[in-house]
Order: sequence, then structure tokens, then C-alpha cells
Amino acid sequence: MSRAVVGLMAGMALGFAAYFGDFWAFLLVLVLGAVGLVIGRFMEGDLELGDFVRSRDRQERIRDDRRRVRGD
Repeated sequence: MSRAVVGLMAGMALGFAAYFGDFWAFLLVLVLGAVGLVIGRFMEGDLELGDFVRSRDRQERIRDDRRRVRGD
């Protein structure tokens, strides 16, 4: 499924929540969608738990990106 389709479905869900519900329903759908996005990215391997709990300097991130490109 492409990102455009996922974005369309998320936008439609927010639109339905705003139209049929109130502000709190809209906010609930928005927050749960963000939580689902973070969990999905974590499950795909795009995010790691360490990204949230430790800070790294710029050089270390550049080295990690180069390792990923090379396949190390």
C-alpha cells in the first residue's frame, strides 16, 4: 500500500471524526493515529527504542547511516 493511500485513509478517518463527532473525537483519532504510526515504524525497523532515550552526536549518526548503506 502506498503512502499516498495511507495518507488518504488517515485524512478520511480524521474527517469523519470531525464531522460526526466533536473536537475530542477528532483529537482521539489524531492521537491514536500518531501512536499507530510510531508503532508501525518501530515494527518495520525504521525506529529504534534508543532513538527516544539517548542523544547521539552528528558524527555518530553519519557513521551509522554509512554502515546501513554499505550493509554492515
